[in-house]
Amino acid sequence: MLARGSYNNFKHFKCFSSTADIIASNNKEEPTNSARENAPRLSVAIVGAGPSGFYAAKYLTSSVVKRIQSAAGITAAVDDEKKSPPPPFCWSGIDVDIVERLPTPYGLVRYGVAPDHPEVKNVENDFASLFQNTEVDNIISKNHIPDELRSSSLSYFGNVDVGKDISLSHLQSFYDIVILAYGCQAADRQLGIPGEDSLEGVLSARKFVAWYNGHPEFAHIGPIVKRCLWPSSQDDSEEELSSDKKVSPARVVVIGQGNVALDVARILAKGKPGLIDTDTPNSVLQVLRGGVSHVSVVGRRGHVQGAFTIKEIRELTKLKKEGHDATFSVRKEELDLGMTESSVAELKGPSGRPKTRIDKLLQESAISGDSESDTSKQVDLRFLMSPIRLEPSDSNSERVGQVVCERTKLEGEPFHQKPLRTNETETMPADLVLVSIGYRGMPLEGMDDLFDKQKGIVANDHGKVAGENNMFVAGWIKRGPTGIVGTNIMCAKETASSVMKFIDSESIQPLNTPQDDSKFSKGRVGLTDFLQREEGVEAINWPQFMKIEAAETDRSRLRTDAQPREKLLSVDEMLNVASHLK
Repeated sequence: MLARGSYNNFKHFKCFSSTADIIASNNKEEPTNSARENAPRLSVAIVGAGPSGFYAAKYLTSSVVKRIQSAAGITAAVDDEKKSPPPPFCWSGIDVDIVERLPTPYGLVRYGVAPDHPEVKNVENDFASLFQNTEVDNIISKNHIPDELRSSSLSYFGNVDVGKDISLSHLQSFYDIVILAYGCQAADRQLGIPGEDSLEGVLSARKFVAWYNGHPEFAHIGPIVKRCLWPSSQDDSEEELSSDKKVSPARVVVIGQGNVALDVARILAKGKPGLIDTDTPNSVLQVLRGGVSHVSVVGRRGHVQGAFTIKEIRELTKLKKEGHDATFSVRKEELDLGMTESSVAELKGPSGRPKTRIDKLLQESAISGDSESDTSKQVDLRFLMSPIRLEPSDSNSERVGQVVCERTKLEGEPFHQKPLRTNETETMPADLVLVSIGYRGMPLEGMDDLFDKQKGIVANDHGKVAGENNMFVAGWIKRGPTGIVGTNIMCAKETASSVMKFIDSESIQPLNTPQDDSKFSKGRVGLTDFLQREEGVEAINWPQFMKIEAAETDRSRLRTDAQPREKLLSVDEMLNVASHLK
């Protein structure tokens, strides 16, 4: 037989069904103590505490609780004698443990969502409520479930790096189900052009975004950005250095035209005055100061093919009106060049309505040729421009100085147009280049055989990892880096459905059952014991994270009444705060 604990060698057993509780409930009798003791609980580990991980925990827990209700006859109709008895369910409860590499949860909501989008970040409150069992308690109270069926729990293991602190095979051996939800933040897609890897001042937008959101692993990006935006700061007076409104003369080129690229441009244009009431760290605002004089957002295709949404475009058009002293511009000739017959057909197609609204907004913002701005800052959205090489600065051969782009033209059928070369080039000055053309997922150690390298995701079928194993996936590592925070809801529901089908298939024996003669503890207890034995691993539980949260929201740390928090910027700082539990 194949051995449990390796990725493709997960041993399958027929699931036993402890039906005594179900029978007793249907007969309106009190369940026996032995039945309760023998009924297994489903143990689930979720790797990653971002939106996909939390949604997976929420919807899988909900699915299991509903099945327990159904199997116990609690949700049966009044005339249940006319209905067939509910199918048995061999689990008496579910225990979910979320395992996160960083001490803090929330993933891209905390470290990826733009700080001036607090309405998106508010989803953190919904995730935190799961640790008070709010969702489960609501289900329970509405259906008057007896105490013995209050059968779910959620726990947090922060600062635990799966693949380093504990192998994935070990995690599999501890849990009935393992859900991978660690995202696609480990690698960036590359332009593959000269100068990309050799010149200072060329950064991925992923790293830049992580830095301005206070990610503890990207503090080193700050000095690089400062050198690019303020190359002569050593000559500034102390008064100038402390000025919140001083605008950097630097020119920034953002390559790529998704929402992240537009977020980056907006943050650079707003600077400290526009971000003062957000959770942008003080150290970041000291670098951004009054913002950047010129930002160009460059894409190879036309505006109809842009990956941005109208919300992000509208925010750029409002920069001046909202008092950020920044003008947004798009060139009419580039809009016209992109409006091929195929592009017109794309706008008229069944999915063309959002793009039509974007086209209308951009046409209203369009200018003819180069136009002088009456503001100190400007954001240009450039289309049909493909970067072909990055060249060094005239004053420093090791630092980027300009981006050479080639004009492109679109050819092809609707939704299949390709940007073709024209041999017409334009050189854009650039003190900082931010590449925003997408992320790639990376496999955890030992997962190469299960990883689709071309797509950058774990190979899966509706969330079930390929092969004979107890692993599932959710979020970006399941489908690729697409969608918004809310996209993870349907994704998690699909994965939860696949888990339910898997455990219903009678192909898995619950761990820690009376038949389990293993001398090692399983599930939450097993993981806790393992981590306590591992030298140098300091796992953070939810109450300890609450200490970090309290420290960050302490009013004495905040620069304004509206600022939600001043983040702790290093893991050591977080662990020090978390260790002082009283």
